[in-house]
Amino acid sequence: MPDLQPDADVPARSDSPWRTADFRTLFAASALSQLATNVSYVAVPLIAVAALDAGPGQVGALATLGTLAFLLIGLPAGAWVDRMRHRRVLILADLARAVLYASVPLAWWTDTLTLGQLYAVVLLNGAATVFFDVTSQSTLPRLVGGEVLVPANAAMVGLQAVGNVAGRGAGGALVQFLTAPVAVLCTAVTYLASALQLTRIRHSREPAGRERRATLRAQIAEGLRHVFGNPELRALALTAALTNLGMQIVNTMLPLVFVRELGLPAVALGLFWAAGGLGLLLGARCARPLAGRLGYGRSLGLVGVALAPVALLVPLVDRGPWLWVAGAGWTLALFKTGTDNVLGVSLRQRMTSDELLGRMNATFRFVLTGALALGAAVSGVLGELAGVRVTLWAGGALLATAFLPVYLSPVRARHELPDRAPVTARAPQPR
Repeated sequence: MPDLQPDADVPARSDSPWRTADFRTLFAASALSQLATNVSYVAVPLIAVAALDAGPGQVGALATLGTLAFLLIGLPAGAWVDRMRHRRVLILADLARAVLYASVPLAWWTDTLTLGQLYAVVLLNGAATVFFDVTSQSTLPRLVGGEVLVPANAAMVGLQAVGNVAGRGAGGALVQFLTAPVAVLCTAVTYLASALQLTRIRHSREPAGRERRATLRAQIAEGLRHVFGNPELRALALTAALTNLGMQIVNTMLPLVFVRELGLPAVALGLFWAAGGLGLLLGARCARPLAGRLGYGRSLGLVGVALAPVALLVPLVDRGPWLWVAGAGWTLALFKTGTDNVLGVSLRQRMTSDELLGRMNATFRFVLTGALALGAAVSGVLGELAGVRVTLWAGGALLATAFLPVYLSPVRARHELPDRAPVTARAPQPR
């Protein structure tokens, strides 16, 4: 089905993103994609630990490879996305992820599954996810317009949180009752359903002639200057990177703590992660009211001061009451992340013109997911050398201090979102 170009202008604006048909379509497809991602988040490491006898280093390598693509192709992906039709990129990314995950249960049932195949699947899946994530964040402002950008971002972050709750809870249950290969097969089917949903998007961005003619290196450099040359964008990137680093260090070790050290069932790990998703959802829902009462910058700063330190409760996880204490700390830490995501993403989108959105988002994803890759590697090495408990404390300490770059930056003084950045004049398109 060919991509359809925008009419004169863009879809009709309103006071709610839900009145825009393309936003509803993107949201529905993203819901399916989030569900698939979160089921696989639980199922794949549990296959490695329970069926392939993976140790801390191998689990760390698996998590690292899942995010390595953002380091390898994250920056050029932003420039490529700015040159491409967005709908086509989203559909192809979902189809690629469906095929990759379908290969895992097939190999399992033919008794040929190896750690090497899991490594290849998560690496290539990460490459497809690079394009899906960058394109999704870049196309959203065009679909809804600046007037309803904050509620649209709140809906998408809330969706991510619901995916964490439903997807990881469902992933733990599927592994527990139907086995991990069935859970991964469900992941493949759900990605396919997301790709089919995306075919209903009516407006697909057509790149301008200037973007087609500029060299890839020049475009990447322009995106880097835009993010790191702006003190507010730079602070947002640093805080988010530290958050991701700490979170990945903790998450990489949790399967080993729950399954091996504490002897808890897979469903308990899924529920623990789901509790964090609930915190993310509540943070996303509260972000707009907090910003209206306190201002955007003060909300980011004060929520960080109040809630970031509770991440130090997570390394106390154990059987009995300490499981609930650690779960409460995880939930509150993710509440802060949900608030940060809505306000921070809205701020950076409003500070960026349409022609730079892909590169800005790719630069952020490169930094943020690069932190995930580094966190997984550090977690695996530290887990082997110092043990899983020391590793959990290291991750908790990073989460507890991640708010500082934003708190000490000009972001804290910002009361309102800025006016949308102007679009740079473009050369006429070649005929």
